[in-house]
Amino acid sequence: MALAQRGALDDWTVDLERLAPTAEFVAGVIRERYPRLDVPLHSRWRHFVFGQRDLWQELLAHGRWPSAEAATRAAFDLVITSVLLDAGAGAGWRYRDAATGLAAARSEGLALASLRWFESGGLSAIPGDPYRVDAAALRRADAHSLGRALQAGDGNELPGLEGRAALLNRLGAVIESRPDLYAGADSPRPGGLFDVLRARAVDRHLSAGAILETLLEALGPIWHARPTLGGVSLGDCWPHPALTGNRPEHGYAALHKLSQWLAYSLIEPLQNAGIPVTNMQQLTGLAEYRNGGLFVDMGVLVPRDPAAASKRYSVADPFIVGWRALTVALLDRLLPLVGERLELTPEEFPLARLLEGGTWAAGRRIAHRRRADGGPPFQVLSDGTVF
Repeated sequence: MALAQRGALDDWTVDLERLAPTAEFVAGVIRERYPRLDVPLHSRWRHFVFGQRDLWQELLAHGRWPSAEAATRAAFDLVITSVLLDAGAGAGWRYRDAATGLAAARSEGLALASLRWFESGGLSAIPGDPYRVDAAALRRADAHSLGRALQAGDGNELPGLEGRAALLNRLGAVIESRPDLYAGADSPRPGGLFDVLRARAVDRHLSAGAILETLLEALGPIWHARPTLGGVSLGDCWPHPALTGNRPEHGYAALHKLSQWLAYSLIEPLQNAGIPVTNMQQLTGLAEYRNGGLFVDMGVLVPRDPAAASKRYSVADPFIVGWRALTVALLDRLLPLVGERLELTPEEFPLARLLEGGTWAAGRRIAHRRRADGGPPFQVLSDGTVF
């Protein structure tokens, strides 16, 4: 951000005078969506709500849970898998739900599809116990079974099926290799992280930073073809040529979009289990295309190349790394401006509420005004595990 303000980035300029009208736009979206300003935290759970129906709560009410802890492990199972599957669906894909008649696209469609896959027992390795995700089931997932679960096929293409399936396979392998993290109270499953986080709570309180630290440790090995440093795979953390320093790590922008969104999404099941989560300011904004697109479409971020929108980029391209890193920095600057316009204190309006209320929805709205398909401002070649 400092480099951009000095005009020292090859790809980007930043116009901070456009932050005020952006704050006005976001505040207006929040007031329209939440007239009482009762904005929930940004998380995957919002995408299981359609109209007045909360499909996860309906499933939770119908399940036969031996204990409250078992229900929380199932919640972890679902949300971890669902977040990892949600890395961009393209403009044309839809999931059509026979039970409700809903046809959902993009993140909501992937959420609905993952919920139905979970509900069907497609991720369980234990007959008669469908509402769980097991390492063995994750390891046998392939592009065909995933495509069937997500209704992907001719005329309803979903990009990155092979990448998503491979990610589930690696997740299953990591879960089996780390019983200390995933099998403390049951057979190896993503929900085992609940028991780890519960044990790491101090006086039954858990900091948001501790959630992210646990996720980075637990999920680090699942990311494929990521930058490495000292033999360690860095995940969603990328070098940028403008970043310099005395140590090798100074050249990287740490983003961890999916891991941080997952950290936000684990807050509610933890709090529902009687473990309050503190210090949510330890998490950053999310470097994804709705937040990033908002700043581009509102004129805060301006690419130096006037033809940037017509090109295709890899996620490792400095243009994309810079865009995502600047998005994180700008969200911090936008937060107090929106809070002032809503007359809410920083305690009443943390970053997680700005994201939900908020920048994600405003980014989607302005995208539909700027582009017919409502897609991101740039074409990014994704393997299904970043955006």
